[in-house]
Amino acid sequence: MRSDHARLNTGRLMPLLGLGTYSSSNDREATQHAIKMALKMGYKHFDTAKIYGSEPALGGAIMEAITEGLMEREDIFVTSKLWSSDHHDPLSALNQSLQNLGLEYVDLYLVHWPVGFKPWAVYPIPNEEDFDKMDMEATWAGMEKCLGLGLCKAIGVSNFSTTKLQRLLDFASIRPAVNQVEMHPMWRQNKLRKFCGEHKIHVSAYMPLGGPGNLWGSTAIVRDPIIQSIAHKHKATPAQVALRWSMQNGASVIVKSFNEDRMWENKGALDLKLDDYDMLNIEKLQERKIMRGDHLINNTTSPYRRIEDLWDDEI
Repeated sequence: MRSDHARLNTGRLMPLLGLGTYSSSNDREATQHAIKMALKMGYKHFDTAKIYGSEPALGGAIMEAITEGLMEREDIFVTSKLWSSDHHDPLSALNQSLQNLGLEYVDLYLVHWPVGFKPWAVYPIPNEEDFDKMDMEATWAGMEKCLGLGLCKAIGVSNFSTTKLQRLLDFASIRPAVNQVEMHPMWRQNKLRKFCGEHKIHVSAYMPLGGPGNLWGSTAIVRDPIIQSIAHKHKATPAQVALRWSMQNGASVIVKSFNEDRMWENKGALDLKLDDYDMLNIEKLQERKIMRGDHLINNTTSPYRRIEDLWDDEI
């Protein structure tokens, strides 16, 4: 198996480095330009979702690249996600995503959150009245139907705790191939990674650098003295060290930057090798959930407080 890929429980290979396509401005032209640039750099894995609004830009960039003879569809790994207001009909939701993308299939389709929203809640930050009951067994049956029809090559989940995963495994005919969660050197997901490893569920890390530049992000990881010392030792950057830590723990990473220099820098993590001493030093870092940090959890007015309340344990 190629060292820059993970093998899913379906037998298919998934590139360890993925480019996230969410942008707060959701400028189609800028997003499509960045994706096209990434394709030329050699990025093969792209992460989108209905709620991001980036599916048309991603599909457009892929079609341009194929038309220009840069690659074939089979060379690209595309991930999209089922939004929480679409749990009642994953098949229709995926068909809409495929129409947005202009593709016949996606390589991976994920349940975006383990919660349901009312049909009108088609925006990323929910209000209290937007939450709805969810029948996960029915949702997963719909996901399995999408897989059976060949509209996706693998199905999985996102933001699922070990408890939520176990409940899913209790009735699922097909195990999820992936669980995409926040993970980085300051939020290492030890319990979840152990559980997923035991059940052959691949862990994919979003915010692998702590989301610097995002509303809920932080630069704490790239500024940490231990991370910086390891980077200096290897003539690498702190970002490359953080990304490589996730990869050496068996996870893929979804990076988010449309800046050309940063995109090259992130790609350089594939060539880095951390030694055992480096990995042990990173274990000394204080754990800190950045996106779901204390400033959110302790804020009872936060829209994500309701999602926290619906999780049964730390994910």
